[in-house]
Amino acid sequence: MAPLPPGVSFLLQTLWIFAAFAALTFSVLTWQTYCYIPIVLIWAFTLASAPLLVATRIRLRYGFIRAAAKRCGAVLPPKWDGRLPGDFDIMQEMMTSLNNGYPGDFAWPRFGKHGPIVQTNILWDMMYITCDPNVIKTVLATEFDNYVKGETFSGFMNPVLGTGVFNSDGKFHRSMTRPFFSKDKISHFDIFDRHADLVISQMSQSFHNGTAVDFQDLVSRFTLDAASEFLFGSCIDSLKQPLRSTASHTGSTHHPGEETVSSHDFAEAFRAAEHVCSDRAWRTGLWPLFEMLEDKSAKHVEIIKRFLDPIVKDALRRKDTNASTDRRHLEDEKDKTLLDHLVDYTSDCVVIRDEVLNILLAGRDTTASTLTFAIYMLSDHPDMLTRLRSDILEMVGQHGRPTYEDIKEMKFLRAVINETLRLFPAVPFNMRYAVKEALLPNPDPKGRPFYVPPGTAVSYYPFIMHRNTDYWGPDAMEFDPDRFLDERLHKYLIPNPFIFLPFNAGPRICLGQQFAYNEVSFFLIKLLQKFDTVAIDLAAQPPDSLPPEQWMGEYGRKGIEKIWPKVHLTLYVNGGLWVKMTEAE
Repeated sequence: MAPLPPGVSFLLQTLWIFAAFAALTFSVLTWQTYCYIPIVLIWAFTLASAPLLVATRIRLRYGFIRAAAKRCGAVLPPKWDGRLPGDFDIMQEMMTSLNNGYPGDFAWPRFGKHGPIVQTNILWDMMYITCDPNVIKTVLATEFDNYVKGETFSGFMNPVLGTGVFNSDGKFHRSMTRPFFSKDKISHFDIFDRHADLVISQMSQSFHNGTAVDFQDLVSRFTLDAASEFLFGSCIDSLKQPLRSTASHTGSTHHPGEETVSSHDFAEAFRAAEHVCSDRAWRTGLWPLFEMLEDKSAKHVEIIKRFLDPIVKDALRRKDTNASTDRRHLEDEKDKTLLDHLVDYTSDCVVIRDEVLNILLAGRDTTASTLTFAIYMLSDHPDMLTRLRSDILEMVGQHGRPTYEDIKEMKFLRAVINETLRLFPAVPFNMRYAVKEALLPNPDPKGRPFYVPPGTAVSYYPFIMHRNTDYWGPDAMEFDPDRFLDERLHKYLIPNPFIFLPFNAGPRICLGQQFAYNEVSFFLIKLLQKFDTVAIDLAAQPPDSLPPEQWMGEYGRKGIEKIWPKVHLTLYVNGGLWVKMTEAE
């Protein structure tokens, strides 16, 4: 029997309360004997009882919250008021901004009006939105134990990410994967080298034919292949698929019932599932009501499972074979993959699949996003590209393979990557839920702290914080890697490290941070050893993927972007980043 759509399940779980209250109302009105009430009025009162119950509950809750804030000597953050009941218009504005606007469009004017933390009550669900580094520090570090992913977050992510590390609060999943991300693992560059050579070869062939390539698509395949070999010990080989053309179909070609799933189908299914999860996030706890007819992630998740399950089951079979032949102790620990490590930890196929999928997400999307926007920025700043290439050639030459020590020494390369992550953080928005009542610091030093009721979502915005002139100085909107090398580093970042959160912070800081830095660094070195100029080919961009003309002249980077940054779970370029490059002499 097929599972019920999320909306139907949600209604069945909640409407019985209203039905019981309506039945009680009907019984009281029909059983009383001291006056006559027309049956029409009885039914009217009965039907009105449920929304009256909701309205009363909401009003009482807000009253209790205000009283609790007063008891704690605190206040509530400034409120972003909507025009419609349940702030439905705010939710619509957020969704419109997500799908048709520039990242953070809806939040910039509210932060400008109310300050760096505001309160919304979308569909009567209280949420705080912030770009204040001290508030974020409290949530991610100082009071880490009180702010969790929470049931609501897990609810809309669970169909896709399951119980993996990015969708769980417990230490179990991080303890299961942390030992694998040790220095001896993350500094092995053989995998990067093989796949980078294949990418660069494909790019060279296309450029010789006068054809632009979608760099975002290529580095997404590069990171997927590298991550799969690193995690599974076997490559997905997505780079062997035909290159994307401007007219090519980008959706999944998999049909229900097919036994095998290609790497292309897997990648497209995962991309689609990410979009579904992103939409759910903005609709808060009532997201199931927008999926009354079907689970919008189900068909994509089925493709993902069909792709990963055979890999996981094969690893479990290998474990059993090794154990039965008593050869397991002979394995070289250095050669063990994350999948090998996980099957040693547990035999639960679902737990392993969820964990692998979560790490694969981080290994592919975040690194591909950073590489894409790094090349976008370097194409727009050829002087920086020339300087970076000069540093690379000085350190490793035009044909040398970079080592871990080489990369550590290349300060400007790290500055370019950090500046890319500052302007275009791979995860531009995130959220946590308060377990117990708490207080958040008020950015006004004379103001009282902000009260946080239990269960309140705190959504924080590195994308906006990273571009805030209050934290980064008057040139915050400009791409300038030297800010990570000159006196501005000591003026802004070192005294307040929480203004820069490309990999989260606190106990949940990204496990693969160093892996990502190594992979991005290695690929950029190999790329700029081969090519000395980069140009965006706007003529190759799909026409509907370019920034709308009305953006020109608007505040900040929005008014000057040549491409359209968009967000699902991670930041990406709408329509891809189509480039041409020239090979060095």
